[in-house]
Amino acid sequence: MSATSATAHAHVEHGGHHELGFVRTYIFSTDHKMIARQFLFLGLSMMILGGLLALVVRWQLAWPETPVPGLGGILKETGGILEPGTYNMAFTMHATIMIFFVIMPILAGSFGNFCIPLMIGARDMAFPFLNMLSFWVTCSAGLIMLSGFFVEGGHAAAGWTSYAPLSAVPAYTGVNWGQNIWCISLFIMGVGSMMGSINYITTIINMRAPGMRLFRMPLVVWSLFITAILLLLALPVLTSGVAMLLFDRTLGTSWFKPAGGGEPLLWQHLFWYFGHPEVYILILPAMGIASEILPVFCRKPIFGYHAMAFSMIAIAFLSWIVYGHHMFVSGMSPALGMAFTVTTMVIAVPSAIKTFNWLGTLWGARIQFTVPMLNALAFVSMFVIGGLSGIFMASTPVDIYIQDTYFIVAHIHYVVFGGSIFGAFAAIYYWFPKMFGRMTSTVLGHLHFWPTFVFFNLTFFPMHIIGVGGQMRRIYNPTQYEFLQHQQHWNVFITYSALALGISQIPFVINFFWSLFAGKKAPLNPWNSTTLEWTAPSPPPHLNWGPTLPTVYRGPYEYSSPESKEDFLPQTTPPVGAGARRH
Repeated sequence: MSATSATAHAHVEHGGHHELGFVRTYIFSTDHKMIARQFLFLGLSMMILGGLLALVVRWQLAWPETPVPGLGGILKETGGILEPGTYNMAFTMHATIMIFFVIMPILAGSFGNFCIPLMIGARDMAFPFLNMLSFWVTCSAGLIMLSGFFVEGGHAAAGWTSYAPLSAVPAYTGVNWGQNIWCISLFIMGVGSMMGSINYITTIINMRAPGMRLFRMPLVVWSLFITAILLLLALPVLTSGVAMLLFDRTLGTSWFKPAGGGEPLLWQHLFWYFGHPEVYILILPAMGIASEILPVFCRKPIFGYHAMAFSMIAIAFLSWIVYGHHMFVSGMSPALGMAFTVTTMVIAVPSAIKTFNWLGTLWGARIQFTVPMLNALAFVSMFVIGGLSGIFMASTPVDIYIQDTYFIVAHIHYVVFGGSIFGAFAAIYYWFPKMFGRMTSTVLGHLHFWPTFVFFNLTFFPMHIIGVGGQMRRIYNPTQYEFLQHQQHWNVFITYSALALGISQIPFVINFFWSLFAGKKAPLNPWNSTTLEWTAPSPPPHLNWGPTLPTVYRGPYEYSSPESKEDFLPQTTPPVGAGARRH
């Protein structure tokens, strides 16, 4: 593509200076920036499929029996568009694709690869070949997951959590290979993600530029560092669990099958021991992205740099001891439930610290409402709503009532869409000039942001209402339940809003590809940022810098006064003035 062809002439071997061929440059590249682009295109492509599956699910819930006014000829006579089994497959694959093949590839895969070497002053990842391998293993896992749509009997249909024994006994999910393919895909995806996490950790520890101490690293690097540690520790648990589930389905073992002496709750323990750290694997990179973008467009350093870094460390630690709140209704001991209640409430403290530090950064600032800044602000506000609804679920008596209702669906979407996806949009708009060497359209950016923000809230906030009203998630036809019929109009409203939310992504697609080929050429540092990646050319060449690596003289917290102009000089510029520190 023309936006990246400028890097081809500079994409040279470490030991030589010859040009690489097309395959080595664009397909099996070991350059971290090209691998970042590959992860980005993988995630955006899968987002289209995951979003379409969500719209199909919403259509079914809004009009399970009565055709849409004016569109009756398009639908079946009964009005519904999905059979019950197909509906189960659709919501299972929507969640699986969005979590494992959209958010993780974009936030951890793409921006982890792109930002870490450039922001710490390294030439590439510590293990370039392993880095390339991690992408293609992840991509292969995605292709395997997609292949499940074409096997006899359909894809996995036991929910994205795949609770046993429903998922473990082939008689429940059919003798088809859909659930088996789900297990194989996630096993391979786990291996690929572990490859990337090893690379991230090694690169950050061993390859920082001169003067780049740990507490001089940008907060986005801190967030990706902590995310990589969580990935390295959590994914082996999921990988082992899906292997055991596959053995139950194919080899006759009984890890999770009661008939053979197995324990279905063992799957829940394994899954959520991975699953709750996974929540922070999805949100921590977005937290780091917001912590990077807010100071730039507030024109002031981040408020409480050390508190922000230590709060992310605390979140990572606490994420391991709260997973039981997903199992309050599983027959858990009340004493153990109380312990998980306390730890779940405690984990809100570091998140609150981060929120108040973001507000402290905004306080008294000269805010520039650019498109990246708007998406970062949307992330903060939507994350707060999602976090507050999570406090309700921390209480066992309340959780027993709202468990498996649409209140839970609203909560997870405010955290994962309102949080992670807005964070991903903020990162794309912010680093697009450095990644591709071209500026995006501000007009199209606003046309994308504002409808997305409005229709996101119109889609997911009413789910709190129908959840408290008792609507269960994973039901095919709400109108079959008499006590839900009075709130069916909310399902129709949510579906119209979801359709508008999907249409709102069209300006983003146009903006992305138009800017990729015809966007205005990006200057070296269009946002006047202070981090190292903006000292490299746009887009950066192979090995990022010339023969000399940059030397870091200041960190994001090392400034002389809140109003000092020197605070927004590049980190490679030696500070001046009595209050500044020198490396």
